[in-house]
Amino acid sequence: MPRESNDAAILRPDLGAVVDEFTPARSAGMIADRVLPMFPVSLQSSGFPVIPKEVMLKLKETARAPRSAYPSADWKWENGLYATSENGWEEPIDDRERKIYRNLFDVESVCAKRAMQIILRGREKRVADLVFNATRFTAHAVGNKWSDTTNATPIDDVKDAKRAVELQCGMTPNALIMDPTSMDCVTNCDQVIDRLKYTFPGIDMADMTAAQVAQVLGVQQVLVGGGVYDSAAENKDASIARIWPSTQVMLTSIATSNDLTEACLGRTFYWQDESGDDEVQTVVESYRNESRRSDIIRVRHDSDENLLASKDSSGTIKSDIAAAVSYRMTNIQ
Repeated sequence: MPRESNDAAILRPDLGAVVDEFTPARSAGMIADRVLPMFPVSLQSSGFPVIPKEVMLKLKETARAPRSAYPSADWKWENGLYATSENGWEEPIDDRERKIYRNLFDVESVCAKRAMQIILRGREKRVADLVFNATRFTAHAVGNKWSDTTNATPIDDVKDAKRAVELQCGMTPNALIMDPTSMDCVTNCDQVIDRLKYTFPGIDMADMTAAQVAQVLGVQQVLVGGGVYDSAAENKDASIARIWPSTQVMLTSIATSNDLTEACLGRTFYWQDESGDDEVQTVVESYRNESRRSDIIRVRHDSDENLLASKDSSGTIKSDIAAAVSYRMTNIQ
């Protein structure tokens, strides 16, 4: 059997530019980068400081007597851990196929876009699975399903959830995460429609934006995850499913700054040396595989989708900040 002849991979900034332009349109409905915002790191793995949950709300004596020292912090940082891993996808371009289709479209651009689409969908699914992890986040069933348009009370449910989070961590959550079917339930239920008559007079319910729903529900933002994927096994008929669950929603606090000590749901750490420094933090490259008479287009990145928590030396969670700032509501439909 002849040996494969693979030339060294070369960076393709030209295709990287294509991917940069393509990503915003193609990733419409994908919210992973907003739920767990990107944070660049220079090391593949490391620790980072975490404020212990137990000290976030402590009342301290702040009075100072003449000629005495001011009261000061008496607690220690805890340690969070991240470790990035690589994800990538390759698309071969056969020499014969390139010649067949060269007058119809740019084969390399199409392959780079397809690889990027696969990368984005995989990251979206990883983040959705983390955020709606039943082991990490306690389930709180709403009294009436939001799909029960007559009796549903999403405004009250979100208000109760906000108060619960405030008693867990002292913070008011700033985001509600849901899928499009849950969004439809909210905009069709009587309680929301009655409120909208006064908030947005004359509004077309079918054209309600996430920002308008957020205002009605009393949160800063509503993030609607519209991504889908084929859940069927390989070589089986397609079975299209939503990436974000339709029976649950999550009220939480997402990061609003680059302050790594900010109490929030979490972040996506990306290793700059292996993920590039472009808008979408990916590397696009190509190499030649002569045994297949193909050029290979590869898109890759190195990241860790990380829910915020401190851990001990064995990796066991000590302070679960992500759980403290979140409230998972179930029984939505």
